[in-house]
Amino acid sequence: MLNVGDPAPNFSTDAIVGEQMIPIHLTDYHGRRIVLYFYPKDNTPGCTREACAFRDGYAKLRNWGITVFGCSVDRVDTHRAFAKKYGLPFPLLLDPDKKIAKAYGADNGIPILGLDKRVTYVIGEDGRIAAVYPQVDPATHANQIIHDLGAEKPHPAATASVRPRGTAPGASQEPEDHDIE
Repeated sequence: MLNVGDPAPNFSTDAIVGEQMIPIHLTDYHGRRIVLYFYPKDNTPGCTREACAFRDGYAKLRNWGITVFGCSVDRVDTHRAFAKKYGLPFPLLLDPDKKIAKAYGADNGIPILGLDKRVTYVIGEDGRIAAVYPQVDPATHANQIIHDLGAEKPHPAATASVRPRGTAPGASQEPEDHDIE
């Protein structure tokens, strides 16, 4: 298992987002915070609770520029069905050969079944491990991440950009005087 401060191992793989397959290269996300959560298996009770909790909190994380990746050893068709069934808006990484799981120390969660451990890493903007969650409660873990990353409150840019309709950025927000003399 990796420790806080370790460099996040780089990876390139395909991922399922909805019904689409897209390429993911960790290096493309340098400069962003990333939540990389490993889970044992699609469509199992705990994994479904965890994925749906991340789905439900996804907008809060995205508002803060935080990327979420789920990762397991499941096949393309299983990931696709899981993402579609539960409306998962974030990429599910394909890791059938366990290269990503091994690099992050998340392999051999259930050795007899060849499933990943349930563990989450937060990768900082500098590409280093910022937090490790080695034991998580699938039902509450996403909310814990949202809280720990400060994403439960609105992003300052979202509130700072609110201005009255019809005013230009930087313009006075005082209403114009339209009284007739």
